[in-house]
Amino acid sequence: MDADHTRAGAGGRHLPPYRRRLPRPLGVPGGLHPGGARARGGGALGPRLDANAIGTGVADDKALYAYVPAIIRYYLGEGAVLPNVPTVLGSDPDGLATMLEGAANLVIQEVGGSGGYGMLIGPESTREERAAFLTAVKANPSNYIAQPVIQLSTQPAYRPEAGVCEPCHVGLGPFVLVGDENTVVPGGLTRVALKKGSVVVNSSQGGGSKDTWVLGADEDGEG
Repeated sequence: MDADHTRAGAGGRHLPPYRRRLPRPLGVPGGLHPGGARARGGGALGPRLDANAIGTGVADDKALYAYVPAIIRYYLGEGAVLPNVPTVLGSDPDGLATMLEGAANLVIQEVGGSGGYGMLIGPESTREERAAFLTAVKANPSNYIAQPVIQLSTQPAYRPEAGVCEPCHVGLGPFVLVGDENTVVPGGLTRVALKKGSVVVNSSQGGGSKDTWVLGADEDGEG
C-alpha cells in the first residue's frame, strides 16, 4: 500500500501540484486520478488508500475556531461540553483592533499556518518582533486570528543535555472515529515542548511526543 502526505514535510511525497497551491511543485503525478498514481518514470505505484479525504483540512483552518460554539448549537442543538478558547478574527474590525492593541498578551496565528510557524506568542516576543508581525497582520487582517495565552499542563521529560527530568509543556490531541456512531478513542497523541521554557509542541519546532496513559475504571465504574 502506497501513502502520500498532503503537507510539506520531511521527505514525504505530496499530492499533485496542480491540485494544491503550494509555493513549489511538490506532488505525485496522477495521485488523484481514478487510475491511481504513477511514478515519474511511468510505472504504476500500486494500490493506494486515502486516510483523509481531500478537503478535510478545512477543519484545520484556525478561523473556524471562532465558530465552533455556534456550529455545535446548530448541528446538535446544545451547548459545548468543553469551553472553547475565545477567538477573535482579524477580518472583524473589532477583532483586528483587539490584536493591534493587545498583541503583547495574545497568541496571534495565520489561519492556515501549521507546524508552529506563522504565529506570534505575545508574552515571549519583543517589541520589535510584535511590530514586524503586526505589519503583516494589517496588510492582510483576514489571514489571522488571536486567542488569549492558555497555560498548558506540564509533565516531566528527560533532557539529555541537562541530565535531569524537568517539567515540559504538553498538549493532548484526542482521536475521534466517525461512522454510524462517533467514538472518542481512549488516549490520544501527547505532544511535548522539549525546548526549555517553550510552549510550542510541534515537532517542526523541536517538540516531541510522550506516552499517553489511559487509566481503567475501578470496579464501581469510577476512574
